[in-house]
Amino acid sequence: MSTLGWVHTTFGIVSLLAGTAVIFLKKGGRWHRTFGHIYLTNMIALNVTALFIYRLYGRFGPFHWMALGSLFTLAAAMIPVFTRRPKGLWLERHAIFVSGSYIGLVAATAAEISSRLPGTENIFGPVVAGTTILVIGVGVYLIRRYLPQSLSQTPARLRQAAQNL
Repeated sequence: MSTLGWVHTTFGIVSLLAGTAVIFLKKGGRWHRTFGHIYLTNMIALNVTALFIYRLYGRFGPFHWMALGSLFTLAAAMIPVFTRRPKGLWLERHAIFVSGSYIGLVAATAAEISSRLPGTENIFGPVVAGTTILVIGVGVYLIRRYLPQSLSQTPARLRQAAQNL
């Protein structure tokens, strides 16, 4: 693996650890914000480094488009936090998009691991697609099932601020 590949992998591991921490921390608290910032900065670096890796196709390919999509998702997650807009919905928008970002990270990681398993060399595309679809499907189910409960546990000051702006 190249130096850039190792740097990219390191950003991915840190993003996974920070994102997992954010899931289990009290929403809106100091540690949620701290690990959220770590997640955000490492995800930006992960996606930027992905844009410079051309080993697989030798040109701009589907994984570069996914990196751009991931950057878009991160922006969609953070703009509502910084602007507190749209009024009454910014907190939910943040939660939905950042959850989607994390699911995308987990799906990409699972696809990377599954495509490197022995015997998958000749079925790279189906393995990556199948793994990605499975992880995203489970992730969407979990978001729909648990995000409302998570939002209800957000400190009242943030929920109230989301409604009053």
